[in-house]
Amino acid sequence: MSLASKWVIPPPKKTLVVGIADKVVSNDPGAELVTYSLGSCLGITLYDPAKRIGGLLHVMLPNSAISAAKAASCPMMFVDTGVPRLFHALYELGADRARLVLKVAGGAQFLDPDGVFNIGERNQAALAELLRRNGFSIQAEDLGGVSSRTLRLQLDSGRVQIHSPGRPPYSL
Repeated sequence: MSLASKWVIPPPKKTLVVGIADKVVSNDPGAELVTYSLGSCLGITLYDPAKRIGGLLHVMLPNSAISAAKAASCPMMFVDTGVPRLFHALYELGADRARLVLKVAGGAQFLDPDGVFNIGERNQAALAELLRRNGFSIQAEDLGGVSSRTLRLQLDSGRVQIHSPGRPPYSL
């Protein structure tokens, strides 16, 4: 390491937190998108590596048909209404569909040990069907299980990192 580089401090990362039933998109390569507490919910990342544009969506439920009012007031809550909005928000920033990389985590059997509701599995199935109908596929995934996850997308590199209790952080 040269003496000069010893004193160079990289600019701080901007952490943009994505809440439950919310999305964030950005074209700031100095930003990192993060969402916490993915249990049965899905964290869905989209990234255009050429333009370094990315987005993260935290969806809770598979289908907005259960409540038209809730879907109108909070469309990011549902796979069927939130995912299209994530894609369109990235297109508005200049992302190219052909370059988009999609990664997803979550969908655990969380707080439902007897599988009564199967929200995690239903979220996974709804996403798979929506993507199939639109000719898109998942490039990497970490789905299922019984533990929660924290999901991070670094916009400078497109790296997606997952933190889960009892495991060291790992990349998708």
